[in-house]
Amino acid sequence: MDEFALIRRLTAGRADAGAGGSKRTGVVVGVGDDAAVVEPAPGKHMVLTCDTMVETVHFLPWTMRDEDTGWKAMASNISDLAAMGAEPLYALAAISVPRGFSAERAERLYEGLYACAAKYGVALIGGDTTSSPQHFVVTVTAVGSVERERALLRSAAKAGDVVFVTGALGLSSAGLDYLMRRRLPAEQEVEGDLPYAELIRAHRRPDPQVAAGRVLAMSVGLAHALNDISDGLASEAWEIAEASGVRIALDASVIPVDGALARYAADVGRDALDFILYGGEDYQLVGTAPRKGANALLAALADAGCAPAVIGEVREGEPGVELLTADGRVEAVAKRGYNHFA
Repeated sequence: MDEFALIRRLTAGRADAGAGGSKRTGVVVGVGDDAAVVEPAPGKHMVLTCDTMVETVHFLPWTMRDEDTGWKAMASNISDLAAMGAEPLYALAAISVPRGFSAERAERLYEGLYACAAKYGVALIGGDTTSSPQHFVVTVTAVGSVERERALLRSAAKAGDVVFVTGALGLSSAGLDYLMRRRLPAEQEVEGDLPYAELIRAHRRPDPQVAAGRVLAMSVGLAHALNDISDGLASEAWEIAEASGVRIALDASVIPVDGALARYAADVGRDALDFILYGGEDYQLVGTAPRKGANALLAALADAGCAPAVIGEVREGEPGVELLTADGRVEAVAKRGYNHFA
């Protein structure tokens, strides 16, 4: 099958939604020309992001099914938009396919892309297909919009703020840990029948926190800084601390630990906090907010469908992250998480 036949196969019947899963307005030209054309809404800023997933780096045959890879490639980009408080609008997807990678597998991957796009109102309006010398690669570029002066930045944390998260952390990395230990072909399993199905789903089908990001962007003064948790809580907290020139103090006694994560960590002899701090790919949000508005913040996030928690505070001082342990000690939190070039 040649490139153009593959494109027609992957996008057939989706032109009315710009080849995405959503009836997204503003698509002037979708798939089929040299470039897509969209009409952004007046009074808003465009927000753009791009992320790549590479076989053997981001996924393996025993960690992800093809449709999960598609979902996650889209979700990671939508999460970046959510972290800015943006509404997701459009996406482009580029795939590089090695010899022997079947059209059926590409279709399954696109089903995952389309499914995630549909859930979050994104129109998939174009992209590219190329050959690859060895491994499969998928790159998604996503575009969103946010009202002028409402984008939430890493650099906006202030001393005296509380630190909050929108939900439980560490589930995705625990799910990956289980799948790496198990090492059985993902395409042959029935996910719901597996132990730790909740952790596996968190790894394969993460849900970006778009509703939370929009609530925070539209409620003036409710939050200051915001970041999505793709590389682990420690790494993202460090990014906020360095960008804002502040010190972040996390409190282990109030960081929520999901029950399934606690059980798995006990089963494998690891500290659940290690998954939370250094695991990543949760796609929850971590941010800072004025202390006096903390109750209103938690209520607004709960109304948006989140399970939020205040987990620390922002202090003056040399940029960095520290942790108050359960036994009252203060430990420096290493600046680490997932790093491609470490």
